Amino acid sequence: MADLSGHIQKADWKTEKHVPVIECPDQVKADEIFQVKVTLGKEVAHPNTTEHHIRWISLYYHDQGGKFAHHVVHADFAAHGESADGPNKGPVYTHHEAVASLKIARSGVLHALAYCNIHGLWESSKEITIK
Repeated sequence: MADLSGHIQKADWKTEKHVPVIECPDQVKADEIFQVKVTLGKEVAHPNTTEHHIRWISLYYHDQGGKFAHHVVHADFAAHGESADGPNKGPVYTHHEAVASLKIARSGVLHALAYCNIHGLWESSKEITIK
């Protein structure tokens, strides 16, 4: 299996438009449903054009002491203004944002991956604790 560590990019989402931003509480109650939103371009807008767009976002959860991360949600964005009339002339654009409701039993880390059709894979993480 290939090592992807050199191909997944990280940066501060406040200065880099490709980094997924994970928005949710820092602490939650065990087994109580809460919402997580993952988006891009919160501080620096990411283009959403036929030529340059976010194709998908995936969210994972890795519980403390767990061996593997668990895949929570995957969102594909398939409308980027494509049209028979040409690029960016279509009637619909999908916005790169994914929302999931989940509950966790133990503290852990949320990991978000996003794929830009030009600039590849980007990752961010957020710790979440049980109160």
